[in-house]
Amino acid sequence: MKVVAKSRQEQGSGASRRLRRAGLVPGIVYGGKGAATPVSIEHNPLYHALRVEAFHSSILDMELDGARERVLLRDVQWHAYKPQVVHIDFQRVAADEKITVRVPLHFVNQEISPAVKLSAGIIGHVVTEVEISCLPDDLPSFIEVDLANLEAGKSVHFSDIVFPKGVTPVTHAGDDPVIATVTIPGAVEEEPAAPAAAPAAAPTPKK
Repeated sequence: MKVVAKSRQEQGSGASRRLRRAGLVPGIVYGGKGAATPVSIEHNPLYHALRVEAFHSSILDMELDGARERVLLRDVQWHAYKPQVVHIDFQRVAADEKITVRVPLHFVNQEISPAVKLSAGIIGHVVTEVEISCLPDDLPSFIEVDLANLEAGKSVHFSDIVFPKGVTPVTHAGDDPVIATVTIPGAVEEEPAAPAAAPAAAPTPKK
């Protein structure tokens, strides 16, 4: 995916407002061996690119003043109530340096799982993205989670994900969170039966 940017000299809030009025988005490109470079990018093409999931988790080809750089989207700031991008950050990447990125999870085969086919269950996605570490050329745009064998009463954990070669999950020691669960519509846990009421005491005979 490609991004076209131009370096800019003017900085500050006033300069940023002028760029936005001209249909441009102020941004910055940093990292790698180059200095941080303030840039401007045409708003509308960028806005539509940001609606594509892969734009957020792929290595992007940036054309900056005619030169090409490989970058990664790092931050986007949106207007409080308008569909407008107000600022954007990109990080340069080097082929031999690992990067840490959050990528989306794509859940597949849930419609053929026993939980759905046999039990009419509804699968809920508890976690929808995961943080990974890898070299730029190994970066996947998403991680696939196969639910074909998921059964009612079971769940899928982080440790069940099969990561592509060269990709390492970023986890904390001991963490194995649930990422997908099954709910059976109408299922109600049986409550223990209430104890039988004690028989009423016999009335005291009148004297």
